[in-house]
Amino acid sequence: MTRNTAREIAARLSYTLSFADMPVDELLDRHLSEENFASLAEEDEAYASLPNDKQRAYICRLVKGVDQHAFELDRYIEKYAKGWRFSRMPLMATAIMRVAMYEILYMDDIPNGVAINEAVELAKKYESDEVVRFINGILGTFVREEAQS
Repeated sequence: MTRNTAREIAARLSYTLSFADMPVDELLDRHLSEENFASLAEEDEAYASLPNDKQRAYICRLVKGVDQHAFELDRYIEKYAKGWRFSRMPLMATAIMRVAMYEILYMDDIPNGVAINEAVELAKKYESDEVVRFINGILGTFVREEAQS
């Protein structure tokens, strides 16, 4: 599994947190289980291989961080979302932005440009071109205004 795939799984799990009625640790245990990966492997290439310990730790750190900082991350999204109401944003787009913002704010080993680029590439798989541009704009402005490094 690549870092990109681990990030995609983290974004998907962050998306699931938006509506799942379970604690984050339970969600991670269920979704990162060998059984879950085996059941999804044939239909979804992201689940072709189980994450190793380092990848699992990365996924867990992102998902738990997004869960713990969701309010803060959502305020940043709202602040920089010109012409978009938060309640109208696609949930996957929100999850992707939360993951990228968490990386930018709390994971010094990931360059800001990498977090933005990976978010944009991931958004291209799930969202329209308009939403991809929206994500890129929000994250770019967020870095310029909030995360100078």
